[in-house]
Amino acid sequence: MISSEQITGLILAGGRAQRMGGVDKGLILFLQKPLIESTITRLKPQVGSIIINANRNITKYAAYGYPVIPDETPDFSGPLAGFAIGLKACKTPYLLTAPCDSPLLPTNLAIKLSQEMENSNLELVYASSNEADDKIWAQPVFCLMHVEVLPSLEAFIAKGELKIDRWFKNVRSGTVIFKDTNAFANVNTPEELKHLESVT
Repeated sequence: MISSEQITGLILAGGRAQRMGGVDKGLILFLQKPLIESTITRLKPQVGSIIINANRNITKYAAYGYPVIPDETPDFSGPLAGFAIGLKACKTPYLLTAPCDSPLLPTNLAIKLSQEMENSNLELVYASSNEADDKIWAQPVFCLMHVEVLPSLEAFIAKGELKIDRWFKNVRSGTVIFKDTNAFANVNTPEELKHLESVT
């Protein structure tokens, strides 16, 4: 059984947030507190330690008391760049990733993903959501991976690839379906922010 102490949580706060006018999403107020605080609150009991991946406002993120690491490349190259730097900084066998702008992320995310990883002998397990229309949607930035996938990821990025789902096909990967439709809702527009505050 994978224990929480064997897992490092990586909060992804390195994006440009173009649909929110370029503001730093992790610092947008959600119920009077920066969004990242909700992510920390839900992730902290599930992991042994936390790392924040951010490319700006480093000092503000560092105030939460966790290591803050930027991408190795300065071009906002997406979640895979965050995955890579998180895996390099990770001092545990497993890395659990979550974005800074999904304040209702499941409190059983680590348990469910780690159970599937062990049961199916996988290197990486990502979340999927069962939406109101009964469609299954992949939620690839919510992901548990073994640190041994780093060479595969680095080789993938070196080829200029950035698509998460394509990389997943290069490792032994699987998914777990979560029923809560709001669990993975994220904030891309002011309207989505208001909606999420209303359902909390």
